[in-house]
Order: sequence, then structure tokens, then C-alpha cells
Amino acid sequence: MDYNEQSDAVVLIVDDEKSTRDGLRLALEDSFDCYVASDIREAMNILKSENVDLILTDLRMGGDNGMDLLDQALTLPHPPIAIMMTAYGSVDTAVEAMRRGAWHFVTKPLNIDEVEMLIQRALRGRSQDSKITQLKQENQQLRKQNGKSPHGLERLIGKSPAMESIHQMITQIAPTKATILIEGESGSGKELVAGAIHALSGRPADKLVTVNCAALSPQLLESELFGHEKGAFTGATQKRLGRFEQANGGTIFLDEIGEIDQATQVKLLRALSEKTIERVGSNTPVKVDVRIITATNKNLRKLVADGEFREDLFFRLNVVKIEMPPLRDRAEDTILLANSFLKEFAIENDRNEKPLSDEAANLLQNYRWPGNVRELRTAIEHGVVMSNDPFISPKHLPRFLTRVKTLPNDTPLSAKETKNNLAQPEDFNLSAQEKRTIQQALEHSNGNRTLAAELLGISRRTLQRKLKTD
Repeated sequence: MDYNEQSDAVVLIVDDEKSTRDGLRLALEDSFDCYVASDIREAMNILKSENVDLILTDLRMGGDNGMDLLDQALTLPHPPIAIMMTAYGSVDTAVEAMRRGAWHFVTKPLNIDEVEMLIQRALRGRSQDSKITQLKQENQQLRKQNGKSPHGLERLIGKSPAMESIHQMITQIAPTKATILIEGESGSGKELVAGAIHALSGRPADKLVTVNCAALSPQLLESELFGHEKGAFTGATQKRLGRFEQANGGTIFLDEIGEIDQATQVKLLRALSEKTIERVGSNTPVKVDVRIITATNKNLRKLVADGEFREDLFFRLNVVKIEMPPLRDRAEDTILLANSFLKEFAIENDRNEKPLSDEAANLLQNYRWPGNVRELRTAIEHGVVMSNDPFISPKHLPRFLTRVKTLPNDTPLSAKETKNNLAQPEDFNLSAQEKRTIQQALEHSNGNRTLAAELLGISRRTLQRKLKTD
């Protein structure tokens, strides 16, 4: 169970004194679903028929012992958390209760607010432990599936019409041998598209070779792509296979294809047209069977018109073109992507997976994301690392998302605007201020009364009482 809304939690109160169990039920029922029992037999009947999350049990109940109830409860398939109560508290008794599996130990007379906060912490602790276990299991499963995906589209997250269209296109073209050109802004996910096409192509999973053409000088790029013979140039002390030969039987992905020089363009054109390459320092052609996928953040047609890119090579590369939309043009995918990154970075940093507050989600959806998905990913990682709260709010996100914009040319406020920004008489009404503060806390916590109470520094019971009197 997720205890972000702890009013869903089920608490069983066990005490042989009717006044005590009824008093606890009345005090706690606003926060939890409460059951009561007067002895072990009655308690076990409830435990076997209901999904109880926590037992609050007396230690001594006539002829029964709360320790015995604890022992029996812990044998259930889904054992509840147990908190022991007693008027006969001692260090030895507390240690024994903890040793036998109790989560905590409280003494009578009880402070109801303290008991309620204790129950909330116990439930939240279990929720966090359960979430960590779940995330670790999912992470292990993802690692097992890495490179073995039956459809290769999992990482291309999006339900927008643009992404649905891209999914369909990938499914259709992947099994073919067609050369693919992927165009799109930096950070929009072009490499993920290439990976999905390869995964669906039927070619060996470990035969996807990626080359960032912009990261290498023309001399190094030619050797990197096609390899070289021993002595081909200074420092070439032995023969080296290039990326095309390494990818033989698979796929080569040439990222930033618009950056390659004219000489390399000629050799690449030959690789495409004749299915052969020549290592640097050799005139012997080497046959290769390689599916070619290229990507660029430039307009290749314009580069062709400007004489910077060979037209015949462009036509060879542009057999099928996929245009990756920028994130700002598919804003409906922003939160889907953000939630995926939340899970990824929670696992990576061994943190609990935390939801976005409404304010944070609105910020993400309304931002233009010039760096596209890559920039969003970085922002979410920042939020996961910086948040010590049960959720991620605007204060945890990078400052560029929350920076307040000034008026153009620092235009001064008018007298009327200045007056409107001053405190008004109603602002000094304490009751009205309290109502506004409570409302803000509820909005900040997405309506979660437990979290709102913590933000306000009061118990949930006190918050419930204030809300009833409004």
C-alpha cells in the first residue's frame, strides 16, 4: 500500500479496557480506518479477514499477553506493523518487544497526538521500504531485459500524436534494409530512435555501433569509420578495424552526419552504393553488410544548397526520413517523460521515488525546453537529488525553471499597482490568515492532509479539527 494518503491505512486497536479502545478509535478514526478488539482471539479473527496495516495493542489484557498476539500476527502472509502499549513500561519490556518484532513501544497514559504521529511514521517507513524494494526489483528486471527487448520502443516515451506516428513508422521500417535519416534538434531523442529501429530490425542486439561524427577531426573520423593499415600514418603501429567492420552484420548509427568533411563523404557514398569500404592506407575493398542510420540537428537540404554536403550522398541517406519533434511541440508527453526519469534517478541514487507536486508539474509543462528531453532529464535528476520532502516541488528544481521574469526594460510599477501590492486590512485578520495558510499547505501537498499537517507543524487530528470548524 502507498501511504501518501494514510487515511486509507487500516489500524487494529487491541485493549481489554473498553474505554481505552473506544477512546483511541474515536481519536484516530478521522485519520485511519479503525477496528477494535478486546482480546487475542477477536484480534486474530480480524487480522485473518481484513488487510490490517498496523496493530496498536496493549501488552497486558487480562489473561492475554500482547507479545503472544505479536508472535501470531507476524506469522501471517502479510504481517502488520505492531506498536505495543502498556502502563507497566520498562526498558527490559521495550527491548523484548522490539526483539520479537514490534516497531515501537509506548507507555500509558497516552498522548493521542504523539500516538497518531507515531503511527504515521511507522506506516510511512513501511511504504518507503516497500517502494525501495519494488524499485530495486524493477531495476534488476530492466537490467535483465537490456538489449533483449522484443519491441525496442520502451524508451521512446510519449502518447502524443507525433510520437504515436513515430512509433508506427519505426515498427514498419525497422525490419527492412532501408537507410534512415533522423532529423531533429539536439536532445530530442534521435539516438533512441536509432536504437529502437535496430532492436526491431532482427539484427544481432550487440551489433549496434554508434559514432558521433562531430566529436572527431576529419583525419580521425576517416580512420574511425573505415579503419587503417599498419604504417598508414604516423602512430599507426598496427592494423585497426573501423566501425563499419565492427558493425558488420548489424547497424551503424552516424550521429551529426552534417559535420563530416567532403573527403569522408565520398568514402561514405561508396560504402552505401557498393557495400564496401577501404581502410586508410589500403586499396583493397572490404565487403560489409551494414544497415546505416544517420542523424543530424542541421538542415541537410540547406547544406546541399550551400555546397557543404554532397547531393548524391544526401539522396542515398534520405531514403526514409524521421523528423523528431521538439519537446515544446509535444507538451503532453512532458509529465510522462518526467515520471520515467523520476523512477530512473530514484533507482540510480538509491532514493525513494517521489511524485511531482502540481506546481512542479505545471512548471515543467509550461517551460519551452530549448534543450529538449535531455534538458528535462537533467532537471528531474536535479529534483531527485535535492528533495528531502515526500514530493518534488518547484524549490527542488533548477533555478532557471522558477526564475521570476522582470517587466520589459525594468518598467516601474504604477501607483495603482504599487497600492495593490501593499498589505490590505483583511491581511491582518488572523482567522483569515490561518485559513489561507491551511489552504496553501493543502495545495502544496496536493490535498494530502498528512503532509499538509507536517508542513504546518501540527498533527493531522488538529488539522482535521480546524477544517471541520471552518
